[in-house]
Amino acid sequence: MSSTPAHAAPALAVPAATNLFAAAVIFALFVLASVVSAERKNVTQGFDEVAHASYVAAIQHDGDAWLALERMRLVDPTTFQFTGQSNYLNHPPFYYALLAFLGPRLEGHPHALVADRLMNVALAAIGFAALLGLGLAARLPRYEFYAYAVPLACIPVLVPLAGAVNNDDLAFLGGAVAMLGVCQRLSSGRDVWLAVALLGVVAAGWAKLTGLLLGVGMVSGVTVYLFWRGRLAWSWALVVPLVFLLAALPYFVFMLRYGSPTPQTPAQIALLESGARAAGWADLPRKSFAAYLAYFVAAFVAEWMPTLTARSALNYAMLAIPVAALGCAVAGLALSARRVWRHRETALDVVALSGATAIAATFAMHLTYSYGRYAATGWLMDAYPRYYLPLAAIVPLAGLSLVAGIESARWRGALLGFFIAGPILFRILGAPLG
Repeated sequence: MSSTPAHAAPALAVPAATNLFAAAVIFALFVLASVVSAERKNVTQGFDEVAHASYVAAIQHDGDAWLALERMRLVDPTTFQFTGQSNYLNHPPFYYALLAFLGPRLEGHPHALVADRLMNVALAAIGFAALLGLGLAARLPRYEFYAYAVPLACIPVLVPLAGAVNNDDLAFLGGAVAMLGVCQRLSSGRDVWLAVALLGVVAAGWAKLTGLLLGVGMVSGVTVYLFWRGRLAWSWALVVPLVFLLAALPYFVFMLRYGSPTPQTPAQIALLESGARAAGWADLPRKSFAAYLAYFVAAFVAEWMPTLTARSALNYAMLAIPVAALGCAVAGLALSARRVWRHRETALDVVALSGATAIAATFAMHLTYSYGRYAATGWLMDAYPRYYLPLAAIVPLAGLSLVAGIESARWRGALLGFFIAGPILFRILGAPLG
């Protein structure tokens, strides 16, 4: 089974150096934009950076990575001295311990935050390089490669996240490495790449629970496929679950300590309740699950381009671009499933199907969990697409599967043009100026 799309004719192929040059330019722009964001971002705006930095500072202060969550305090965003306010985060400590060990002391040193942000730029850059490497290894024709890489580079939250202290950066790295690993295992047949993928799952899982669910789901799907096709030694049937258990280790610890893999600490409950009251949601009649589902999906789409100011009609209209891309991805997944059924699949078909299944399962759990929090408190801000960044490349891969199923060169070119130009247009016009 080749990783090259079934429709790629030799006449359309370009030297690998062309894609490599494009990848290098895209990668350099991504790193540059992330560094600029790291230098300029206001610590109080977006992505709970004060809370994440406080977690790092708490580990440095106490010298203990496994701090009791309820004991952690927030730092003042101006002085970086600890306040009496409790930290509401409930993530595993590994990401924070990494920054605490490698970075400068944060307590009382607000300017030291830039060093930790640059370490996050490095984490995100490794993940982004892995995704670009996946596209290069797949030997995609030029425009197919652009249709894969440009949407990744234009993800609205990726650069701001890369330039901030946030465990989503480690989850993104882990998911990207896992995707590259399984794709290369499918293409080359070399088991070392499955080991690489499993390392990515551990990294994503130790970052946050959604990283674990996405990584385990995708690699499980690929592993089942390999066993089904008789392309994987049965010894891996023991190795893979053991690594999954290792990736899930912090959540077993949370279960023993708090009775839940997502501890509801007093600070987090207070945040939800006070936030819901401040927004006027707490006393409103609760939506039915069906109504909440509709709200959640609409908010999820809108949060693909988060903004703190009111959107214009044009901004809302631009949301049609990611919705259309998602629709194309769903159609592409249907074609990938048909190829698998007919034994005519490529490596990218298998990765796209496995990743999409993991995303769907994680989304269902995310929705159910969020509805429970909403029913208890009225909180309505849980629909964050950034949780799915570990497998963000699944959407452009599935879009390429749709392209592969179109026989007309004219329509194929139009679709590729949409995949390339659409994300750029959305990135420019999707949010209010200023």
